[in-house]
Amino acid sequence: MSSTMPTNTAIIGMGRTGQAVARFLIAQGQACEAFDEAADATMRINIPTHVGPLDVAKLRTFSRVVVSPGVNWYHPVLVELRDAGVPVLGDLDLFTEYFRGDLVAVTGTNGKTTTVSLISTMMDTLPGGIEAGGNIGTAMLDLLDGEAQPPRVVLELSSFQLERAQPIRPRWAALLNLQPDHADMHENMASYTAAKMRLFARQGEGDKAMLPADAAWDGLANELRERGVFVRRCGVGSMDLHSAEGLDCGVQLADDGSWQLFWHHYDVAHTINHDELAVVGMHQHLNLAVAGQAAADFGVTPGVIRQSLTSFRGLPHRLQSLGVVVGREWINDSKATNPEAAKAALGAFHQVIWICGGLRKGLELHTLQACVAERVTQMLVVGSDAAPFMQLAEAAGVPAQFVKTVPQAVKEAARGQQGVPVLLSPAAASQDQFKDYVERGDCFMHAVRALEAADA
Repeated sequence: MSSTMPTNTAIIGMGRTGQAVARFLIAQGQACEAFDEAADATMRINIPTHVGPLDVAKLRTFSRVVVSPGVNWYHPVLVELRDAGVPVLGDLDLFTEYFRGDLVAVTGTNGKTTTVSLISTMMDTLPGGIEAGGNIGTAMLDLLDGEAQPPRVVLELSSFQLERAQPIRPRWAALLNLQPDHADMHENMASYTAAKMRLFARQGEGDKAMLPADAAWDGLANELRERGVFVRRCGVGSMDLHSAEGLDCGVQLADDGSWQLFWHHYDVAHTINHDELAVVGMHQHLNLAVAGQAAADFGVTPGVIRQSLTSFRGLPHRLQSLGVVVGREWINDSKATNPEAAKAALGAFHQVIWICGGLRKGLELHTLQACVAERVTQMLVVGSDAAPFMQLAEAAGVPAQFVKTVPQAVKEAARGQQGVPVLLSPAAASQDQFKDYVERGDCFMHAVRALEAADA
C-alpha cells in the first residue's frame, strides 16, 4: 500500500460510489469528509458531511478531491479547483493504485452491462474466478474490501469515470461502440470521445484491445500495435469472408438474411446460429461475441463459452420479453436512452408498436426515420420532449399519439393492431418522469401486468 497518499480527502457526491470511496478511505486509515449539493443526501457512514452548494474555499483546504461519476466534471467549482492545482480525481484512480490483479475493462455507449455480465459469468470458471464492478453491481472499491484481492476484475467504465481518472492500463480493454450521448454532461462529442479513448492510453506490450471494425478506429488500432498491443476487431461481416475481413469476433451474415455469432479460440473460429440464442437483436449478439472473445483470450474453453452464450436470457430492461399479454408480446427496452440504442432494438422486429420519448438530451432523431418507416406501425409518445418524436413520426409516415405517461401508452398499445408486439425503447433518458431507466422499465412492467390481470 502507498504511504505517500494524502490523508485528508473531500468526497463530492455521496451516492453509491461516494459512499464506497468513504468506506475504502476509512479502511485505509485516511481522513475524509463528504460533500453533496442534494438536500436529501443520505449518509450511512459517520464522517463529517456538508450538504448544500459546494464551497470552493473549503474544498481548497483538502489535499485532494474525489468526485463521483454523477457529478458534472465541468461544474464551475471543480473547474476552479483544477485551475488552482488541487488534485481532482475519481474512484478509478484509487482502484488502479491499489489493485494488483488482471484488469478487464469495457466501455462504449451501449451494451456495456450485458458484455461485462457475460464476461464475469464465463471467466468465473477460471481458477480464482473474477469479480465485476464499476457501473455494474458492486462499486469498484468495494471489490477491494478484505485482505485478499481477487486475481482478476472486470469493470464497466463510463465516460464519466474515465474522464476524471488518470489513464489506466487494463490487460484487456474493449470499446463496444461510440454514439452521441450524454450531451448534457460533456462539453461536446470530441470530449466524450476523448474520455472513452483514455481506456487505451497506457496499454503496451502484452495487452489486448478490442475495437470496432469501422475505419474510424484504424488509426487507433495502428497506434496500439506500434506499442505492442494485440489488437482485435469486432463487427459485422459476411459468412464466407469474415476471416479475410480481419474480424476476430462479431456477427457474420448469410445470403438469406440469417446470421451467426462468432469468436476465435486461437486461430479456430467458433460459431453459434442466431436462432440458438435466447436473446434477440443483432446488436445484442455483437456484445455476446465480444464477451466470448474476452473469455477465450483468458483461456475459457469453447464449450463453456457456447453454453454461457446460448443460455443467457438477457438482463432486465434490455430487450426483455415480458411474454404474451392480450394477444401480443411486450418488450421492455427501457435502457435504450439514446436514438442509436432504440434503432438497434427496432431492427430486431419486422413490425412493432413503439413506445418512445422522454428527456432527449439534445440528441437528433433523424437517423431513426428509415427504420421507423419500415418497421413501426404506431408510435406512442411519452415524456416532456414530445415534439421531436411527433415530427419524426410525421416524417416517417407513421401514425403517432402523444399519451404523456407510460401506463397510458400501455393502455393505448393494447388497442393497437392485433398481434403486433409492443416495444418500450424510449430513445431518450428517463429523468423527466422517473428516477432512472430502471424505474421507467418497472413502471412499464407493472402496467403490462395490470393489463394481464384485467384480462384474466
